[in-house]
Amino acid sequence: MAVSTSPCFAQTAAEPNIKGIHSIVSVNGPDHFFKKLHSLKSACTFTLLMTALLVPAALNTHPTSLIGPIPDENIDYDDYPEGASIPLVTDSDHLATTIVDKYGVHSQSIWYCHCPGALDRDMQLFQAGLFPASFTRPKTAFMFSVLDDFLLDNLECGTSAMNYYSKIRRLTSSIFPLMVPDRYRELMRTARQWHQCKLYKWHGFAHEDDEPKAGDLALFCPACPQPGINLDLSTDTATDPDNTPSWLFTRTFVMDGNFKAEHLHPVNPSDEVSLMDGLAFMVRDERYKNHLSIAQDRVQKSDCNNHHAVNQANASWQKLEATGIGGCACARHGCFVPHSMVDFQKGERQMNMDYALSQALNYNTNGISCVIMFYDINCQYNKFLKDRIASSMYLLIPVGMDIIPRIGLWHVHGHQDSCYVWYASNFIHGTGRIDGEIMETLWATLNIISPSARGMGTLHRKEVLDYQMNDSNFMKMIRITKFLCRKFKEAARGAAESKLSLQNLNETAHPNTVILWEAEEALAQANRLEDPTAMDIYEVRLEKGKSNSTNIHPGRIAF
Repeated sequence: MAVSTSPCFAQTAAEPNIKGIHSIVSVNGPDHFFKKLHSLKSACTFTLLMTALLVPAALNTHPTSLIGPIPDENIDYDDYPEGASIPLVTDSDHLATTIVDKYGVHSQSIWYCHCPGALDRDMQLFQAGLFPASFTRPKTAFMFSVLDDFLLDNLECGTSAMNYYSKIRRLTSSIFPLMVPDRYRELMRTARQWHQCKLYKWHGFAHEDDEPKAGDLALFCPACPQPGINLDLSTDTATDPDNTPSWLFTRTFVMDGNFKAEHLHPVNPSDEVSLMDGLAFMVRDERYKNHLSIAQDRVQKSDCNNHHAVNQANASWQKLEATGIGGCACARHGCFVPHSMVDFQKGERQMNMDYALSQALNYNTNGISCVIMFYDINCQYNKFLKDRIASSMYLLIPVGMDIIPRIGLWHVHGHQDSCYVWYASNFIHGTGRIDGEIMETLWATLNIISPSARGMGTLHRKEVLDYQMNDSNFMKMIRITKFLCRKFKEAARGAAESKLSLQNLNETAHPNTVILWEAEEALAQANRLEDPTAMDIYEVRLEKGKSNSTNIHPGRIAF
C-alpha cells in the first residue's frame, strides 16, 4: 500500500516531535540491583494533542507529543483552567502500541486526540514523528529516526532488514532477544514506504498533484550536457559551430552487464505491490516485457575473439527470474542513467541492451546530436543495431542523433588487432581521455546490496537497486567539484606535454608528409561512422627487412 504524499503528511513528516524513548530502571530490593521496568507498569503513556485545536492553557506550553503519567481514573476536572477543554475519551479496547526506536523496542500506551476535527490515528502518529505499520488501527509504529538509520545502514554497509532488526532485538534484550516482538515484516514494509515518501519530497512531488514520469525520482549527472537543465541550446554560443566545439554538447554513455545482481523466482508474486515502477532507474515493467515478447532473439557468433558476453548470451539458469542487470551510465563521471536499467532473463542478450540504450538515448537529450557509446563488444553489437531499432516499435533513437560506437581501453586489447584503431577512443576528436570502463567500478558498489536483494520480491528488489544507484549518483554529485578541479589540472599539464611532443614530431617529418597525414586523417574521420576500416591509417606500418636466407645454414642460428 502506498502512503499518501499529501501536503499534510509532508509537513508532519518534516517536523517530528518525539526525539527518543528512554528505558526506565528501578532498584530491586535491599541489594540495590537495577532492573529494567516495563513502561506500562510505570503508567507511562503518550498523549497526542492536536496543536491546531483549542487546548487548555495549562497544556499550551507542552509539545504535541506529551510523555507523562496519566491515570485512567480519579481525574480532577477542577485542575483545568476555565475556557475550552479537551473531551477525554477512554477506549474500552485500549491496548499497548509497539514502538521501534533505533535503540530498542518499546511498548507504550498511546492516547489519541478525539477533539472535533482531529486527524485520523495514522496522521496523528505522523505528526508525532512515528510511522505506523498499518493505517486503520495502528498497533506498531517506527520512529522516523530508526527508518533513516536503517536506510543509511543499508546503503553504506549492505545491512539487510533481517540483520538490522536482529540488532534492534539484541539492543532491547541482550539475554533473551527472541522474546522481543518480531516486527521484521513490518520494518520491510514501512522502510519501502518511508523511502518512497522521501523521494517524492526530494524531487518536488510531495506538495503537488503532478504524478512523476519515468525516471523523475532519480538523480543524474550534474556535469553531462542536459538541455533545459544545465545547457541552453538557444544561446548564440551553442548555435555558432565556428566558436563552440561540438564535443561540448556530446553525451558519453557506457553500457555493461552485471551478473552478480541476480534474482530468484518470487514466492508469492501475486501479493506484491508496486510503489515505483519505472520512476527511478529500473525501466517500467510492462513496456519492457512487451519489447521482449516481439524482439527476435538472434544467436550471433562472434567473428572477433572469443567474447563471453556474445557467445554466452543465451545461457539460462532455470532457478533465477533474472540472471543479472544491465544498463547505461555516463562514461565521464560514472552516473547511472535514469530509466535505463534492465533485467536479464538469460545472458547479456542484444534485445536487453537495445532497450537500455534506447531509454538512455532519450533521457534529457532533446537537442543533443551526438552520443559516444562504449560497450565491451561494440564490434559485434553495433553491426545490426540500426536494423534492430528500426524493426521494433519499442526502440527509438532521436532524429538526427549520431551514435559513435567505442570499446573500453582495457577490453579493446582483448579483441583482434583491427578493433583497436576502429573502436578505441584515442582516435576520436573531442572524446578526451575516457577509458570507457567506469561501469565496472559502479558494479562493485552496487553488489554490496545484491546478496540480500537476491531473495526479495521482484518489486522490492528493484526499489532497493534504485535506492542504491540513486545514492551512488548523489555521492558523485557532491564530490564532482573537487574531482573536476583535480582532473582539469591534470588535463592542462597533459595537454601542454602532448603539444610539445607533437611539435617535436612535426619538426622531424617532411612538411609534405605532414600535409598528407592531415588529409588522410580528415578523410578517415569523415568516413569512420559508415566504414570503420577508414581508421586503418592509424595502424602501425612496418616494412620488414629482407633476410639473406642463402647465407643461413640449416640447424644454425643467424645473428
